[in-house]
Amino acid sequence: MTYSVALAGKGGTGKTTTAGMLVKYLVEKGKTPVLAVDADANANLNEVLGLEAGETLGDAREDMKTGVSPGMTKDIYMEMKLQEAIVESKGFDLIVMGRPEGSGCYCAANTLLTQYLEKLMDNYRYLVVDNEAGMEHISRLTTNNIDVLLVVSDATRRGLQAAHRIVELTEALKLNISKKVVMVNRAKPGQSEALDEALSQYKMDFIGTVPEDSEVQLFDLEGRPTVELPSENEAMKAAYRIFDEIIP
Repeated sequence: MTYSVALAGKGGTGKTTTAGMLVKYLVEKGKTPVLAVDADANANLNEVLGLEAGETLGDAREDMKTGVSPGMTKDIYMEMKLQEAIVESKGFDLIVMGRPEGSGCYCAANTLLTQYLEKLMDNYRYLVVDNEAGMEHISRLTTNNIDVLLVVSDATRRGLQAAHRIVELTEALKLNISKKVVMVNRAKPGQSEALDEALSQYKMDFIGTVPEDSEVQLFDLEGRPTVELPSENEAMKAAYRIFDEIIP
């Protein structure tokens, strides 16, 4: 059975960087194969992983809505497009969900995508989903249980408020999530006491803190894949300690 971890958080908290670190962690620990899914409307997980993005599944939804080639069923077409969207790498593969551009109903296309993604997931031990703040993409992605929801906040009250609302939203949507945890990213020295006080105001399972790191910022600024960060990097080490808590 595939073990799934979905990431969420308000924009700018570093959840995509965290998702890339998690993929790196799983590969290094030999917990492969891994399927990484970029379900964020602002798709850039491929850059963090050092890959060229392939065709998005949003493109497939558009094409299917307007019609497929004569002699090809929608089922066969969607399965073909799903296989074409897979970007392969060492120990993990990547799929970019993309975003529909046109108007109209995507119900039929989304239903087919869900069916084929579920079949595809059977080929992987771990699933990592980089999600946007709303949980809509996760509910579309698969009807399987989500093992861990990792909500990434920054060291701000607004970030923690957003994290709390995301957790509440999953409960309102009645998603099947076994464990929901919150981590604080980019924490600065001297913030521990204030963070503890802020966190005490919300009923969330706080799992750990990743410090602000100049090397991570430099990699991002230069467009270098985060997965190439050295293992002795302090932010990477802190993230790995968090992953040790959520990955069996």
